[in-house]
Amino acid sequence: MNSARLILCVLFVACMVWLWFPYFNQPTNAPQNQEDIIAKPDYTAVALKQTAFDEQGKISHKVTAAKMELYQQLGFTYFEQPIFTLYNQQQTWQINANEATLYENHQLILEGNVVAKNLTNNAMIEHINADNIQVDIELQTMSSEQPVELIGPNLKITGRGLNADLKAEVVELINHTRTIYYDQ
Repeated sequence: MNSARLILCVLFVACMVWLWFPYFNQPTNAPQNQEDIIAKPDYTAVALKQTAFDEQGKISHKVTAAKMELYQQLGFTYFEQPIFTLYNQQQTWQINANEATLYENHQLILEGNVVAKNLTNNAMIEHINADNIQVDIELQTMSSEQPVELIGPNLKITGRGLNADLKAEVVELINHTRTIYYDQ
């Protein structure tokens, strides 16, 4: 092999290394940190106590929570250990859970040990137990597709699925499982 070919080969390899070096030297896409993935709340409150009023100036509902995080851009508010009290002219209900999410359309989803207590005296249903309940705060309706338990002064009703209109005082089990009446 003559010297001209040798110089030409070395020059060719050097050019190729110079052209391909940036491609091989690019940083690999590192996995994103957990902090980069999770959205940051716009506002956080601890030991929250809030009262909301309707257009007539009457109390619509009250909220207390151990912690509240507002994600305004995502359109929801997250609560830890919330207690929502819903007021209407007929009944007052207090609903608590391990956690809840309130969306901008006034849909509230409560999860984990949900207990809805009827604060009205002499009510047929005193409280409702479920793992998950969805509440429309404006319409004052509750619904669930999970197993539920309705407890009254002298009865216990279990079933799967619930539709309740708190203003009309109507509670409907979708799939009734069992009813127990206690002696008075």
